[in-house]
Amino acid sequence: MLFTLEKIALRLYMAGLKATTALLPFHWPKVYQGPGSSRQLLHHIQQQESGSLLLITDASLRQLGVLDTILTQLDSLSINYQVFDQITPDPTNELIEAGYQALQAADASALLAIGGGSVIDAAKLIGARAKNQKSVLKMTGLLRVWRGMLPVYVIPTTAGTGSEATIAAIVSDPVQQRKLPLIDVRLLPKAAALDAHLMLGLPASITASTGMDALTHAIEAYLSRNATRQTDQQALMAAQSIFRYLPIAFAEGQDIEARQQMANAAHLAGKAFTVAGVGYIHAIAHNFGARYHVPHGLANAMVMPYLLEFSKPACQSRMAALARHCDIASASSSDATAADALIERIRAMNKRFQIPDRLKSLQPADIPAIAKAARAEARFTYAVPRYLSQHQAEQLIRQLLPG
Repeated sequence: MLFTLEKIALRLYMAGLKATTALLPFHWPKVYQGPGSSRQLLHHIQQQESGSLLLITDASLRQLGVLDTILTQLDSLSINYQVFDQITPDPTNELIEAGYQALQAADASALLAIGGGSVIDAAKLIGARAKNQKSVLKMTGLLRVWRGMLPVYVIPTTAGTGSEATIAAIVSDPVQQRKLPLIDVRLLPKAAALDAHLMLGLPASITASTGMDALTHAIEAYLSRNATRQTDQQALMAAQSIFRYLPIAFAEGQDIEARQQMANAAHLAGKAFTVAGVGYIHAIAHNFGARYHVPHGLANAMVMPYLLEFSKPACQSRMAALARHCDIASASSSDATAADALIERIRAMNKRFQIPDRLKSLQPADIPAIAKAARAEARFTYAVPRYLSQHQAEQLIRQLLPG
């Protein structure tokens, strides 16, 4: 009875959140697309910023030479910059403070993020830290980045997070084993370049996990009860491209068209879930990442089939529509058949990409806490199609225990 009342209250709250979201001022970033578009972005930065840049990245990208062309172009454009390459997966508050100190030392007034989701999140967090003059831990939650952030420009090197088009950034708390989101329209970057050239050297395993992350964004946005006509269009276009091009990018990493299509799809999916939200797949995956350091895209891919099976009774027709749009099911197939085909396609992709269906590090004793934390994350944030009780959440997570 209490769970039923909770669901009713949450549905009413989410309806209010949808109405509020429609009123928010989304200043979407200016986007340059196509191989070589990063140079266009640098020209844009030259025109927009008169001060120095702090370039945010990770050491591995710098060592691999991914940044070499960008650094040469920055020099040729006489843009002053310093590099902070200490970003690691799941950035912590301590790392953000180190980045803030580097920002001050460089006397930089804007940031350029080159990397994956952790790098882009870190740039947003450092920019918010500088503008608000307080720890990012005091800005977690909804609409608490009151003074915005310094200008952030983005060149993603993976096609997954869509962070260049989102209003969120995640800071990790390793002591409490949790990930904390900052969600605010002021966290949208100023401009981005979706440049497939920077993604050609991406290993197949990272191509797969980041691509499945983008697919999760598209599917959860489409199944969200706060979806709109526009987010539906974005999510469907993204999902269709990912189902078509991710296997190609995985098998043929030098295929420039597949890489560019994946970059564009990840961006569309990012825009879709920024407005519509995600769901329990992300909530559980965040906790797997915080507790066991599972890469986010990999965790999403593992959880997705189980969560879609659970959600199917509440959104079977939507799952079917998505499957038909992506040519996974025929136009004449029943909703039940089409929805099942969608789940089976995702399972087949996971198998092809060597993504396990069980989590080796998952401990039975941790499951109640993971379930509780995932439900808490989703409760006032995600308009999920079907709510999980504590018992249901635990049962679902137990399916991922190693066999």
